Amino acid sequence: MNVSEQADAIVLGAGVAGIATAYALARRGVSVVLIDRAQGPARGASFANGAQLSYAYSDTLGSPAMLRKLPGLAFGADPLFRVKWSIDPGLISWGLKFIRACSADSQRDGTVAILKLALESRRAMHAFLERHAIAFGHTVAGKMHLYFSGEALDAARAVVELKRAHGAFQHILGAREACALEPALEGARGLEGVVYSPEDEVGDPFLFCREMTALLTREYGVRTLFGVEADGLRFDGNGVIVRGTRNEYLRGRVALVTAGVDAPRFLRPLGLDTPIQPLKGYSFTAAPGKEPPAISITDTARKLVFCNLSGRMRVAGVAEMGNWSTDVVPTRLAKLVHAARDSLPEAVDYDALDSSWAGLRPMSPDSVPVVSRPRERVVLNVGHGMLGWTLAMGAGERAAELALKDLAAHRAPPSAGRTSSYSNLKRIPAR
Repeated sequence: MNVSEQADAIVLGAGVAGIATAYALARRGVSVVLIDRAQGPARGASFANGAQLSYAYSDTLGSPAMLRKLPGLAFGADPLFRVKWSIDPGLISWGLKFIRACSADSQRDGTVAILKLALESRRAMHAFLERHAIAFGHTVAGKMHLYFSGEALDAARAVVELKRAHGAFQHILGAREACALEPALEGARGLEGVVYSPEDEVGDPFLFCREMTALLTREYGVRTLFGVEADGLRFDGNGVIVRGTRNEYLRGRVALVTAGVDAPRFLRPLGLDTPIQPLKGYSFTAAPGKEPPAISITDTARKLVFCNLSGRMRVAGVAEMGNWSTDVVPTRLAKLVHAARDSLPEAVDYDALDSSWAGLRPMSPDSVPVVSRPRERVVLNVGHGMLGWTLAMGAGERAAELALKDLAAHRAPPSAGRTSSYSNLKRIPAR
């Protein structure tokens, strides 16, 4: 067997979760190999998503209100949501788990768990930016969730109170107050009120991953292997061996799986059942219109987001459960453009799109990411759903701490030819 690369840790997947995990490991003195089947970082769900760093928004997808809507949604009642039906046992199992996660208790527990991780992620991001100045369109823009009925706003108020008790900083504003703060909302017909999160941020996840990859290789010695698809993982007395589809063999002390929707396929031969399903989403980027919002906007009725990203407008939305294709279907994109124009008609130049994109968001049934160590030498960091960009830095810190347990328990022999010393491994708080 010809070993192509050898390191303490092998990180499988170079989206925002994988990049953040590689950084969290490398800054602790761990030698890292980062691999991805694409030709560069952030070519999947991290490429052109909504770009919002929604640290105060930790609401789960499942809720009693969602449960009441499910029959209609399942049969096309919402033009921006649909289910691609199949007899896939994984999808059926996921759906049953999702229904159970729509209880009030599950919604409350999940929302609090995601918020805790989101606040950890914000601290980790800020700590990183204190050490390293990279350009990715980052700014503290604030965020508004728009509500168009008193009932929906009252339900949001209850969630805001729950999150305030756990460290979130949000306000309920009436329509007039919201429009005074963000004049672009004058075009939002029927607006009842908003949830305003003034500390939420924006940034381009693709640029972040690209700049981070350069930083990791230049300053932390991380080796990258792009265009290499992991085909299997096996164990021997010295650690884990990852086999690539071109007969590459990578040896590590621990493997960290950050492969998004591909994780279940990769983990199944190991006897690990990871309930992740794709939730396909779309985005488009265009020039600002006559009234572009400066604050990030989420239209909760139409389920879409507006993000002012370095002078261009990014709009994202659409939810297609069970669809594994990343093709941009013109009719689906047109529905997103139509919904955005109906929501904020002057926010974007809707007649001249720069680009469009579709990606697969890896959803867990309860919306809570899976950051775990299901067996020795394997750490999972998957299932971030629609909040992957928001949660990446905090989830990377958690995954790195789990990996340290394996690295401490399985010290390499002196002849292993490793590039770092286990005696130097450091537990570094994210601050």
